[in-house]
Amino acid sequence: MEAPVLSVVVPCYNEQDVAQECHRRLTQVLSSLGLSWEIVFINDGSKDATLPVLLTLQVDDPRVVVVDLARNFGHQLAVTAGIEAARGAAIVIIDADLQDPPEVIAEMVRLWREDYQVVYGVRTSREGETGFKLWTAKAFYRLINILSDVQIPLDSGDFRLIDRRVADVVLKMRERHRLLRAMYSWVGFRQTGVRYEREARFAGTTKYPFRKMLTLALDGIISFSTVPLRMLTIAGIATAFLAFFGAVYALVVRLFTHHWVTGWATLFIAVTFFSGLQLISLGVMGEYLGRIYNEVKQRPLYVIHSIFRGDPALASAVPSLAVTAGEPEPSATL
Repeated sequence: MEAPVLSVVVPCYNEQDVAQECHRRLTQVLSSLGLSWEIVFINDGSKDATLPVLLTLQVDDPRVVVVDLARNFGHQLAVTAGIEAARGAAIVIIDADLQDPPEVIAEMVRLWREDYQVVYGVRTSREGETGFKLWTAKAFYRLINILSDVQIPLDSGDFRLIDRRVADVVLKMRERHRLLRAMYSWVGFRQTGVRYEREARFAGTTKYPFRKMLTLALDGIISFSTVPLRMLTIAGIATAFLAFFGAVYALVVRLFTHHWVTGWATLFIAVTFFSGLQLISLGVMGEYLGRIYNEVKQRPLYVIHSIFRGDPALASAVPSLAVTAGEPEPSATL
C-alpha cells in the first residue's frame, strides 16, 4: 500500500455530532491540494456513538483510518497514537470540533513545501469563548514560557503541520505526561506560524475545562523545567536569612532590654509560615517524584483495541480492512 503524502490526525472524544461535518470539510480541503492524503481518526474511548459514525465514514471512504483506543487515554496520548498510525510525509493535527478551520491546512502545506518542518497555527481571535477562558489561555502560555526551558509560540495550540522527520523524533520521546506543543518546540527544526481566526465549536461542548488546562500546564512546566525546584531552594535560603535575623533580633531584645514579646502571636505566625512552606516544598517535590514513578514503570502510553484501515487502490473489492491488536499493524501497546 503506497503511503500518502499528507496525513491528517483527528482525535475524537464524544464527537458524534461533529464527526461527519469534520470529515466533509477536511475532504473538501484535502481534495483541492493535488496530493494523496488520508484522515486518521482516533476514537479516544468515546462514550457516545462516535465510533459507529467513524466506522461508517471509513466504509464509505477508504482514505479514512480509524484507530480505536481501548479506553480514554486523554487528548495528548490520543494524538500520539494518531501520529504513530499516520503514514504521510507530513502530518496535520487538528481537533474534530472545527474550531480550527480546515481551510488553513492549504497554507500550512504551502509553507511545508517551502521547507518548513513545523507550521503551527496562531490564533488571532477565539470566537464563542468566555472572557475567563481567554484570560486563562493567555496566562497559560506566558506562565509556561516563564517557567519552562522551551519557548512555546504564544497563542498557538495543537493545530499544526509537522514533517515526518519531526514526527519520528517526537515518537521517540516516550514520557507519559506529554505537552506536545512544547515537544515540537524542543525538537527544533525550521518552524513558522500561520495566523487565523478561531471559530466557535460546530457542536458539543469543550473537552478541556479549566481543571484539564491546569493539569496540562503543570505537565508542561514539570516535564520541561526544574525551575519550581530552584524556586524552593531560593525560598529556603530567603527564609533561612529571615530566621537568622529574627533570632538576632530576639537575642538583642532579650539580653539588652527589659521588654520582649512573650505572646503566642509571633510563635503562631512563625510556625504556620514555615509549616506552609514545608508542605508546598513537599508537594512540588512530590509532583516530580510521582512522574518519575510513572515513568519507571514503563507501561505503554496507550492500548489500541482495533485499527480500521482501507486501501484506496482496492476500494471496489475490499471497502474496509479491520486490523486488530494481534495482526501485522504497528504495535497495539505503545
